[in-house]
Amino acid sequence: MFKNIKHDIDFIMENDPAARNRLEVFLLYPSIHAVIGHRISNYFFKRRMFFLARMVSQLSRQFTGIEIHPGAKIGRGLFIDHGMGVVIGETAEIGDHVILYHGVTLGGTGKNKGKRHPTLGSNVIVGSGAKILGPITIGSGARVGANAVVLKDVPENCTAVGIPAKLVGCKESKNNE
Repeated sequence: MFKNIKHDIDFIMENDPAARNRLEVFLLYPSIHAVIGHRISNYFFKRRMFFLARMVSQLSRQFTGIEIHPGAKIGRGLFIDHGMGVVIGETAEIGDHVILYHGVTLGGTGKNKGKRHPTLGSNVIVGSGAKILGPITIGSGARVGANAVVLKDVPENCTAVGIPAKLVGCKESKNNE
């Protein structure tokens, strides 16, 4: 767990020009507190201690303003910049080195059982206020613009903007060059 925290702090240091030092990030950034809270609640969730899992996640939410369901799967290096109002649903999956800005929702679209929240690949950036809804996939290297409402898959290395979101460009993958 401590290696993951160090990795998360290093990722924030690389991506936030306002971050002055690691101690400041560790003590003062709600993103780190929310991710640590999630890792603890996810530990309980995986062991079917659902009450403890939800209690830890709700305490983390009250403390940070970031709501992450204990069942969500989160990779290394998640940076939630100005995290207030971020919501990550139970079946959401987030890859490594993802940046979410404030007000982002990774939500469901109904009461269906099973997979009902989005999957984000690695190296994804999601702009402020974006809503990504349903069991869709945002490919690795993709970008989602601020306030976009994404209801369909976004391929790797593509950018989606608007309501409803539309693709405005895709970059060639380094593997295809």
